[in-house]
Amino acid sequence: MLRDITIGQYYPVDSKLHRLDARVKIVAVFIYLISLFVFSSFAGYIVVTGFLVLAVLLSRVPLSYMIKGLKPILILLLFTAFFNIFGTKGDVIFQWKFISITWQGLRAGGFLSMRLIYLILGSSLLTYTTTPGQLTDGIEMLLKPLEKLHVPVHEFAMIMSLALRFIPLLLEEANHIILAQSARGADFDEGSIMARMRAMVSVIIPLFSSSIRRAYDLAMAMEARCYHGGEGRTRMKPLQYRKADYLVYAVMLIYLVAVILFSRLFVI
Repeated sequence: MLRDITIGQYYPVDSKLHRLDARVKIVAVFIYLISLFVFSSFAGYIVVTGFLVLAVLLSRVPLSYMIKGLKPILILLLFTAFFNIFGTKGDVIFQWKFISITWQGLRAGGFLSMRLIYLILGSSLLTYTTTPGQLTDGIEMLLKPLEKLHVPVHEFAMIMSLALRFIPLLLEEANHIILAQSARGADFDEGSIMARMRAMVSVIIPLFSSSIRRAYDLAMAMEARCYHGGEGRTRMKPLQYRKADYLVYAVMLIYLVAVILFSRLFVI
């Protein structure tokens, strides 16, 4: 199951989205996330769905690869739908003893589940199409004005980059530990929930120890290379805007206006 977690992983392929400036993609994802919360009807999803499909096609990331990343949040989706369907009052369409399903509950459950799926798919495109190094530079340059307020922008961007870089490594290490413990007789798939939780202790403790060791080795390596933060730091490949980047900015503004107008004109 851990192999299904694709968050933070970069998908190496040559596409139009991969060639865009990292700052453009960060701002585009931010606008996209805002667009998911500016409408309160299913009509807005028509524009959002079209935009998301176009972005996936331009990224050339396989849809199966992206859907695989949704598996870890399946339980969260089920809980979201369950509590909204059975916990929302309104016009009853099914009643059995104390269990009732309302039209408003079905609408709220479907609405929030779709919003969560679209949020994960859209934000994942940022890490699929942007290397950790480019993402770090993009975040740092976008937050550059905050340095005047003595905000450690470079350190914040570095922390974000290291976190994204270590997620795939820790997942791979967790898979190796699970395979090793399974070879020793540990069972992670059968038994009660408490039994499986106790079995996971044999994975969590070695993984925690490995994380501390990796963090210590990284700190020693950075210190040995005289790393002292972002002051005076240069980049081998500095970010530069191109015509396509300015075009994407314009497209994102048009997209946001279209979502707002469409959701206001067509209330479904």
